[in-house]
Order: sequence, then structure tokens, then C-alpha cells
Amino acid sequence: MPRKLKNSELVRKTDEEFKTSAKTPLILILDNIRSLNNIGSVFRTADAFLIQKIYLCGITAKPPHKDIQKTALGATQTVDWSYRESTLELIQELKEREVQVMSIEQAENSVSLEDFSPSQDTTYAFVFGNEVKGVQQDVVDASNAVLEIPQLGTKHSLNISVTAGVCVWDFMSKTQFR
Repeated sequence: MPRKLKNSELVRKTDEEFKTSAKTPLILILDNIRSLNNIGSVFRTADAFLIQKIYLCGITAKPPHKDIQKTALGATQTVDWSYRESTLELIQELKEREVQVMSIEQAENSVSLEDFSPSQDTTYAFVFGNEVKGVQQDVVDASNAVLEIPQLGTKHSLNISVTAGVCVWDFMSKTQFR
């Protein structure tokens, strides 16, 4: 039976090592996220996979906030992030820098996540939307493509932090862990 490792046995980067490490060519955009716990969870996922940057947009709360910190567990200190009022303006700027912007949403002509084949030499930005309304339609319209997580049950959505984890893991498995 395998023995669970102690925290002291885990090889972890220091905050400085994290900040100077090569980053995964992936940006996460949180479009009007209401839940502070979801925001903190996305920061923690971004830290775990060396994500390039998080953009907090619209009504999305910003660190420092105790409820973000509760789930982020310090990741707001390591992951590069900034706030932008307009998600639409941000994605237009990213597209001008040749970043491929992908809204994560259920939409006509979406690409099922298992069929998404990211290019190795391209930076991507994944847009995650509001817990109730999803990604704004004008943001979906301005995106390069829409990715959709296939679902088999009776519910029509996943929690945003779960969605981010699924999408980031899928991206990592296709680009970093080959």
C-alpha cells in the first residue's frame, strides 16, 4: 500500500522560484465572477500549473480579500494577475497580441473540449463566465472560438472553479505532459 507523502517531502517551488519559472502559455480570464471562493480556487489552480496570468474583469473581486485567500492559500502572492473593467476590451487587446481567446461556454458551433488541439507555439486565453449568466454574448462573439465541456447528466453547467480545473488540466495534458 502506498504511503501518503508528508508536506515536508513534497518538492515545491519557493515564491521567488515560481515567479522566475517559465510559465504555461495560458491566460485565465474571469468574466464577472461573483463567488470569492471560486476566484480563490482558480488562483490555486493557476499556481499549481504555472499559468501565465489571471485577469479579473467586471464585478470579479480582487485580492486581498479574506474569502479569496481562504481558498487561494497564498496563490494570489505568486500568480501574476491584474484587474480590467471590460472583458471585451481586454480580449480585443489580447487578440492584437496574437493570443487565441477561447470562451468556455455552451454555444452553437462550439468545439468539444476533447476535440481541442492547442498549438505548441501559441498562447491561449480561456474566458470563464458568471456563475448564472455565463460568458457575456459580446465576449463569445469576439472570441476566436468557443470550447465546451461535454456533459452527460441532467445539470447544464459545472461550477466555474471546476470548469477552470477541467480546462486547465486538459490544456496541460495536451501541451506540457506529452
